[in-house]
Parts: sequence; C-alpha cells; structure tokens
Amino acid sequence: MSPAARTPPAAIHTSPITAAATATAQSARARRRGSGWADREAELLPVPYFHVVFTLPSAIADIAFQNKRAIYNLLLKASAETLLKIAADPKHLGARIAITSVLHSWGSAMTHHPHVHMIVPGGGISLGRTFIVRGKPSLGKRWIACRPGFFLPVRALSKLFRRLMIEKLMAAHAAGKLTFFGALAGLADARAFAAVLKPLRQTKWFVYSKAPFAGPKAALTYLARYTHRVAISNRRLIHADAESVTFTVKNYRVEGPGRYTTMTLAPHEFIRRFLIHVLPKGLHRIRHYGLLAGPARAGNLARMRELLATPAPAAAKTAAHAPDRPEQPCPCCGGRMRIIEVFERGCMPWYQARAPTVIRTDAS
Repeated sequence: MSPAARTPPAAIHTSPITAAATATAQSARARRRGSGWADREAELLPVPYFHVVFTLPSAIADIAFQNKRAIYNLLLKASAETLLKIAADPKHLGARIAITSVLHSWGSAMTHHPHVHMIVPGGGISLGRTFIVRGKPSLGKRWIACRPGFFLPVRALSKLFRRLMIEKLMAAHAAGKLTFFGALAGLADARAFAAVLKPLRQTKWFVYSKAPFAGPKAALTYLARYTHRVAISNRRLIHADAESVTFTVKNYRVEGPGRYTTMTLAPHEFIRRFLIHVLPKGLHRIRHYGLLAGPARAGNLARMRELLATPAPAAAKTAAHAPDRPEQPCPCCGGRMRIIEVFERGCMPWYQARAPTVIRTDAS
C-alpha cells in the first residue's frame, strides 16, 4: 500500500476585521449596487413616462404554470411586440419607442398571476419616412411626443396582444415546446389545445396604460422598487408560528379602507405559494426593447437627447468607474476572498471547515 495521498485543503483564512473595515466593505457593495441605477438615471429623458401592464388570462396562466420558461418568454415578447407595433402605426404615434419590461408572476395573495410591467417614455423617434401623423405630414427623423396624459389606446393594445399571444401559443404547441401533465394532460392533443384557446379569441384581455409618473425620476424610483421585488415583502408579514402565517392582502377591485385585508395560511401552503414564483434558471425578468435594445442603445439615447435638445448627462466621477479591486484580498495569492462569516474576537465561528478528503491508492 502506498502512503495516503491527501487533497490540499481549501483556502480558508481567519483574519481580524474591524467594524470600520466591515462597514467600508458594505458601503462599497452598496455603491456597486447603486451604480447601476445611477447609470439608469443618466438615461432618463425630460418627457412624461407611462406605466403599461399586460396580463395573461387565467386559462393561459394555468398553462404557464406548467410551462414557465416558454410562456413567460412568449408573454414578454408578445407584449413588447404589441407596444412597438401600435406605437409605429401613424394613426396612433408613428414612432419607434423605448421600453423597459419587468415580469411578475404573483398577485397580492401570492397566487399565480403572470403579468408584465412596462415603463415607457411618452414619445419616440419618427420612422424616417414621409407619412401623415395626426393629419400633418412628417418627414425625416424627429421626436414625436404623445398627447398630454395619453399614450396609446388600450383597446387597440388589447386586441393586438390577444392575437399575437394566441398565435405564439399555437406555434409553440405545434413545435412541441409545451408540456402538459395532471389535469392538463389532455391539452397535448392539438385539437384540445385549440378548443381551450378558441373562447379566448372573443374575450377581453386586460391591458392597462396608467397615468404618467410625476416625473422621470419618479419612474426610475418606481422601477427600482419593482425590479427586485419578490412575491411578498417582510412588511406585509403580521404573524408567523408553527401553525400559521398571517399577512396583509390588497384587493385591487375594492376602493377605500376595505381594500386591505389579512390572509392566514398554513406554513406549508405559504411556502408552496412563495415557491411558485421562483423563475426558471437563466430566465431574465427585466428586458429592454425598441430603442433600448441591443448595442444601439447608447446611440439611440444620444439621438433622443439630441432631438429633445437635452444636453448629455455629466460624466460620472472617475471613482465610480475605477477598477473593481478586491475588498479583502487573499493573504496568500492576493485574489478576491469571499467573507463567509464575521464574528466577535474571542468567539467561535459557526462555520467549520471540513476535514481534508483522504484518497488511498492500492499499489499492490
């Protein structure tokens, strides 16, 4: 038998870290998180911003529950395509617009309720050809503003969204991209699937175009709050124990004091509802379309500012774009060291390194 061969232990170091150093590291992380929103603030335009919401009917939401990746992608694409097409129609706006979309999958009671929130500037760049916009000839590139307090007709948005979404669902089913099981297993048959979608062609699909925000920064504040929101926030939790969880619920159909009520669920049901809204791995819930999509984003933003006679934003401080150096370099290699625990001097850490793995080889 040969001597035991041991794998090298993981690089784990214990070093004294002062409270000031910890606070510095936390503030640096906060600056990095905030820098993304600082960049977004630099992209704001001096125009009204509108909030548009596209919602899937409950029958399709049931299908989406079993096909989250496929249906969520279709929802994001169909809603963006709807807004871009209606905005490009000279009867409405006749312009290319900028869209930021955020996918949500929950209602106030944490039930499955897929919908998309969009933040859209109130106008866009003309399509670059001669056409009639609101009875007037338009030639070349210029900024076309929407009417005060009105972006696009929701009825037209609803009808086009319904058609595009149903077409995309039928195409996905024909391509074998949808799977069904349990109570929906019969929808694997093309005729059964078409029968489920048929009545949806005649029903009203809900699209909301809400009043413009108080200003561009208000739109950014709203978006920042929405982008990293989860199915329920801590402030809505009232009571939790081994038997039940109680939290506040908002009924959007009721106005006045009765709009807010409470709901109590068993812990396993609360956890089940919460986990419904875990997105498939790699699915991006925040997407940009139109003038904000792809590598042309910076050029389009510059062009929009030019058409609006708005000066470019002031250059960010050099420190904000300084190379990202390790906050706590490894004492051995100088590389980035991830802090897994901070504890008081004289106390024992919770983390315990595992013993090195022993690998024995048989040389007989």
